[in-house]
Amino acid sequence: MASPPRPKQPRVHEEPAYVLHRYDWSESSLILEVFSRRHGRVALVAKGVKRPTSQYRPVLLPLQPLRLGWGGDAEVRTLRSAQWQGGHVMPSGDPLLAGYYLNELLLKLLAREDAHPRLFDHYADAVLALAEGREAQAAVVRAFELLILREAGLLPALDLECASLAPLLPDAHYRLDPESGLRLVPAAGGLPPQAHHALPGESWLAVQAALDDPYPFAALLRACHGARGNALRQPLRELLHYHSGVRVFQTRQLMLDLRRLRPSPA
Repeated sequence: MASPPRPKQPRVHEEPAYVLHRYDWSESSLILEVFSRRHGRVALVAKGVKRPTSQYRPVLLPLQPLRLGWGGDAEVRTLRSAQWQGGHVMPSGDPLLAGYYLNELLLKLLAREDAHPRLFDHYADAVLALAEGREAQAAVVRAFELLILREAGLLPALDLECASLAPLLPDAHYRLDPESGLRLVPAAGGLPPQAHHALPGESWLAVQAALDDPYPFAALLRACHGARGNALRQPLRELLHYHSGVRVFQTRQLMLDLRRLRPSPA
C-alpha cells in the first residue's frame, strides 16, 4: 500500500537561518543543512549554486547570518532565495573550528523541522562572540553546550541531588551522571572528587542560576569563565557523547589533531 502524500507546505520567505553543513549533490548543486529560527533544522537543495556565475555561491557559507527562502513539498526543499545579513565576518583559526563544533552539536542533537527559536538566538550570539573574539572561546562553547542540552531536554536539574532530590550543599562535591543527573561524591575514602570530574555544589548552583537568568547566554559566559568552565568540559562532554551516540565529535578531534601539529614555542 502506497504511503500517503506529504501535505502541501507553504513557501517560506526571508527566514533567518545559518548554513550548518553542505553536501555535493551533483556537479553544479549542493544539499544544505540549515538551522532556521521558525522552522528548525531543514534540508535544502541549492540548484546550480556551484557554478561560477551563481549569485548564491559567495553567500551560502557556514557561520554567516542569512535570510533564506525555500519551497516544495519533498523532504528536501528547494532553495529559492538567499541574502547575507552582514554584521560580522566569518571566524577564523580556532574560533572557526569552535563554530563548526557548535554546528555539529545542532546536527547531532536536534531533529529536523523542530523549531527552537530561543536556541537559534543563543546560537547567533555564540557565533557573533566567536567572530569578534570578545569572549573567551572556551566559555562560549561551554555556554552553548549547556543551552543546547537544556533545549533538547537532555540536561538534568543542576540544583538537586538526583537520588534524594535534596538541594545541593555548596561545599559538597557532585558528579554529573549521564543517566541520572548529579550524584554526591563521598568526601571520605576513595579517589579525590577531581578524579570523578566532580564539582562543588556552589559551581553547579551558579550554572543553574545562569540558566534561569532572563539572558542565559550572557549569564553562562560569566558562570563558565576560567577554572569553572574548564572543570565543566569533561562532564558536559560525557553527557553530549551519551545522548548523541557518538564517541568522538569530528570537529573536536580535528581541533586536537591540528593542535598536535603546531610547533611548540621555543
